[in-house]
Amino acid sequence: MTFQLILDEIKNNLKKILDDLSISDVNFSVELAKPGFGDVSSNIAFLLAKELKKNPKEITQMLFEKYSQCSSTLVLKTEAHPSGYLNFFADWAKLSKLILSESYLDTFGAVDIGNNSNIIVEHTSVNPNKALHIGHIRNIVVGDTVSRILTKANYKVNVLNYIDDSGLQVADIIVGFKHFKFDEEPPNGKKFDHYCGDDVYVKTTQKYELDSSLEEIRKNTLKELEDGDSETAVFGDMITRKVLAGQLETCWNLNVSYDCLNFESQIIRSGLWSKIFEKLKEMGLIEFENEGKNAQCWVIRGDDNEDDKVIVRSNGTATYIAKDIPYAAWKLGLLDDPFYYQKYDATQPNSKTLWQTSLNNDSATPQNFTAQKVVTVIDSRQERLQKIITTLMEKFNSIPDSYVHLGYESVTLSSDTAKTLGLETDGKQAQMSGRKGVYVSADSVCELLKQKITEETKKRHPEMEDSEIEKIAQSVSIGTLRYEMIKQDLDKIITFDLAKSLSLEGDTAPYIQYAYARASRILEKSGITPTTDVNFSLLQEKSELNLVKTIGLFNLQVRDAANNFAPKVIARYCHDLAVSFNSFYEHVKVLDSDNDELKSSRICLVNSFNITLEKALDLLGISAPNRM
Repeated sequence: MTFQLILDEIKNNLKKILDDLSISDVNFSVELAKPGFGDVSSNIAFLLAKELKKNPKEITQMLFEKYSQCSSTLVLKTEAHPSGYLNFFADWAKLSKLILSESYLDTFGAVDIGNNSNIIVEHTSVNPNKALHIGHIRNIVVGDTVSRILTKANYKVNVLNYIDDSGLQVADIIVGFKHFKFDEEPPNGKKFDHYCGDDVYVKTTQKYELDSSLEEIRKNTLKELEDGDSETAVFGDMITRKVLAGQLETCWNLNVSYDCLNFESQIIRSGLWSKIFEKLKEMGLIEFENEGKNAQCWVIRGDDNEDDKVIVRSNGTATYIAKDIPYAAWKLGLLDDPFYYQKYDATQPNSKTLWQTSLNNDSATPQNFTAQKVVTVIDSRQERLQKIITTLMEKFNSIPDSYVHLGYESVTLSSDTAKTLGLETDGKQAQMSGRKGVYVSADSVCELLKQKITEETKKRHPEMEDSEIEKIAQSVSIGTLRYEMIKQDLDKIITFDLAKSLSLEGDTAPYIQYAYARASRILEKSGITPTTDVNFSLLQEKSELNLVKTIGLFNLQVRDAANNFAPKVIARYCHDLAVSFNSFYEHVKVLDSDNDELKSSRICLVNSFNITLEKALDLLGISAPNRM
């Protein structure tokens, strides 16, 4: 429980004092104190001012006197601050022992929010017609990080990737291959997903703009695509699976893995839509429009000033939302599972089994990829659609917040980075368009980062083996990219800057990873095997206690991040931890101490920092290199 122990002790004692005063229902806070207010502070006096008809300063003094009569294990002294806050100072000899000893356990940082219940996190869900680009990376990394955090919070997490293999963008590349005779093999060893996106898709859509009669071919192709037995559908399945293989290769390189791939084409042919359509009508959640612009359509009424949303067109065909609604209901277990499950024919780097949906019963294995709670990571432009689905799901199962849309804003490139990657800019940032082929692939960004890190590492360590440089470059490049995608609030647009992201100073992954490497070097040079059998009372320097305190906050940060689906919380914690360690490094001599007992205590602290930072970085999908 680490720092939570002192928070709980204080809160329990304050509740006893309120009971003695016959006061109840006061929702006071007990939290980490701001500088100058001890280690822990409470706002309790402010909340009692109205009831006791006294000012907070007087109440704090009264509480201070009563608290001195309470039994305290971890609180050394209490202070009635003139501002009205009640402040507490920890007995650090005791608290350091508790925090550092627990940090050595494998379970350190784990919290039990999920109670081992099932939860689904769905992310990536990119059309299988092109390579993943820089914008997709934010979705992928946010989803993967949230799934890691929820696992740490004792949820049984299933990670799904929805493959939209029957939409217009897939129809476009099929038109390119079938009608414009693009070669099915990419030139010069180019990755197939890059070839489809850069060449086939872009050039095909350009032809549409020049010849409007091609629109009929496009519509027919889309219709044939939805017919699973057609030649077009069979060809489309072959092409999209080759694209998907390239996309998964990119994801795996980013330390991302999945539990199941769900194919839209199978959802369409599974019969799920017809079941949910009848349910929607029975519950009065959709209405048939007899007149106006949506005449002869089934619609979902818009809220307030929003337009009605067509769910079934006048010709009887379902809109794209009609695919998402039954899929959402299936994820929540509200419909019988029509799928069989087969193992995907490639192995993920972490060796976790990857399943895929199938409508074929041959060699299938029973699986369950449903849950009572679903988190779906989709960009904020889909907010209205996701709001409709969320509302419908709550009406179906009467469970609030069972279907969560985790939205995020877009990613752009800084002007300097765009120029480095060969894109035109408007002076401030790059203007990207997948349809025009003006975008930066995730693979190219990873490769450029890796190249720059390799060059820098060779300069710093000319003696280092190429294999070790390769390992460091991979670790730091992926860490850099992932960190830049999650260190900001999800509702903020990211402007990715290559140079700034690689800095060893400031809020960057290399800065954090370098702190770990620095600590590793201290441990290596010490020649001491770290142990918790040390004299914790010797850790008295301000920078030492601040580092202990920061380590002790790990599980509180995990709880906050899990409750709010907020990857930024862990990113910020990793940075705070690195800042705290670097301050310790600057102010305290570890290896040069003449006191062997003190040296052992500090080595224990350094190792605790490394253990904690490695676990926290792992929640971000970032590795911790021993050298940089």
